[in-house]
Amino acid sequence: MDEINHPVLDVGIAAFTLPGEQESGDLHVVAPFATGVLVAVVDGIGHGAEAAKVARIAAGVMKHHPHENLQPLIQRCHDALLGTRGVVMSLASFNHQTKVMTWAGVGNVQGNLLPMDKLNRPKTLLLSMGTLGQKLGSVHPTELTVKPGDTLVFTTDGIREDFHQGLNLKQSPQQLADDILARSARYTDDALVLVGRYVI
Repeated sequence: MDEINHPVLDVGIAAFTLPGEQESGDLHVVAPFATGVLVAVVDGIGHGAEAAKVARIAAGVMKHHPHENLQPLIQRCHDALLGTRGVVMSLASFNHQTKVMTWAGVGNVQGNLLPMDKLNRPKTLLLSMGTLGQKLGSVHPTELTVKPGDTLVFTTDGIREDFHQGLNLKQSPQQLADDILARSARYTDDALVLVGRYVI
């Protein structure tokens, strides 16, 4: 199996921690594996240290199993979180050999795939109901073919849902993440934006 010798994604991260808290319950994961990369955004229920603690549990599971298919990986995270306050999260696995992105989400971490080709319509992640660690419903990962320049955006509920209006996709992923946070953060909760641009 060929090892990756160049990045699959150019990633930008922007985050806001609720004032008065020492750490955020919103975390991100970027975990390369032999044929691609797994990216995820995790939102621990609530905010502060306890939310961050459960988010780190889910993030740790994904970092140890980034190559795993998404359905069993989500179940693995759910099992690790049983008895905790739980998390919601969305994740995407990019395979550089097949040029396919597989994504799934549980809860309310929004996912959008914004194509570089304006003839193609943006795609929105269909989220499953539930909370990992509490009650997990049916999860149905979906696959999309990706092209260089296509841009994935994950946002927690600290970001307004209309964030994508007026985005300039010519900006770098970090510029986009910073712009989304600056323009669309609610500032009443932790917030996190992950922007990943497919580069292969």
